Amino acid sequence: MNGRLGVLSRARPAAGEPATRRRPRRERVLVARLDDAGDVLLAGPAVRAVREGAREVVMLAGPNGRAAAELLPGVDRVIEWRAPWIDGDPPPVDLGQVTELVRRLGGIGEALILTSFHQSALPLALLLRLAGVRRITAISNDYPGSLLDVRHVVDESVDVPEAERMLALARAAGFELPPGDDGRLAVRRPLPDIGPVLGKSLGVGGAADAGAYVVVHPGTSAPARTWPADRHRQAVRELVEDGHRVVVTGKERELTAFVAHGVAVDLGGRTTLGQLAAVIERAGVLVAGNTGPAHLAAAVGTPVVSLFAPVVPAARWAPYRVPTVLLGDQHAPCRLSRARTCPVAGHPCLSEVTGEQVVKAVRELTQ
Repeated sequence: MNGRLGVLSRARPAAGEPATRRRPRRERVLVARLDDAGDVLLAGPAVRAVREGAREVVMLAGPNGRAAAELLPGVDRVIEWRAPWIDGDPPPVDLGQVTELVRRLGGIGEALILTSFHQSALPLALLLRLAGVRRITAISNDYPGSLLDVRHVVDESVDVPEAERMLALARAAGFELPPGDDGRLAVRRPLPDIGPVLGKSLGVGGAADAGAYVVVHPGTSAPARTWPADRHRQAVRELVEDGHRVVVTGKERELTAFVAHGVAVDLGGRTTLGQLAAVIERAGVLVAGNTGPAHLAAAVGTPVVSLFAPVVPAARWAPYRVPTVLLGDQHAPCRLSRARTCPVAGHPCLSEVTGEQVVKAVRELTQ
């Protein structure tokens, strides 16, 4: 029992495998994380541990997480599938799509299902069994019957960072990080060269200019986690007045144009996830909510001003192991509600954060 994680693993050997025999290096192992890009990035340490003990790692990811899966060191191949029990906008259950997934999973001998505390691994475990997967590991407080070979039972009253939760599952399955791997988030190298684009836009160039600007990323995947657009715009103006160059990023071009409002570089809709990683890596600080780019910043070592709504616990999902200033009322009435749309009138947990606070936090992280 691990006191911090509050974990009990119950394992049974795969069919025909002696319980006491040391496992040889596995051939092809599937790692599944079916939700958003940030969640997939947080799975990085677990993926690297699996890759250390497997000849090939196949990642099963949802459409919102595929690009992140392709950035993870240790992933050899990605299968994309939209899970009806995970996706925020779930599709109907379709027998043809399920049958196709089972077909595509053929040849997988072992699988790890990575989930958050509010997700069930058992629907996917059933499909993996139908695909012939012999050994399946997952966290499950519910009785799994014959669906799991390694059942990892976690004390969910203990808030553990998601990256550590998933790495603990990999260890329960018998995988360890390679020697010298410190367990931080990471992305594949080299990243795309965005120097010429930024140099032209900002009047800078070359590696010496790394850290010469602040990235502001106003978008999130859920309204409850979003700092108001007008506050972002105000913060950009105040950052510029404080002497910072500012780059605004995101998929939503209307939003990024509004936030940049002619005083910042607007890269809205102009970057792939890999290019965004490169932009953030060269920044001094990222200003963002609880969203994928915050975890991308952690993966490239850039400090974060985190506009964090407490609908989920920051202890689990705040940027992992990078300097971070957390803004937002972590004791607001929406706390731990897991709401996607704010359940409290006026969105007080974030709407009361000011541009001045953001500027102060940026100063703190850059000095």
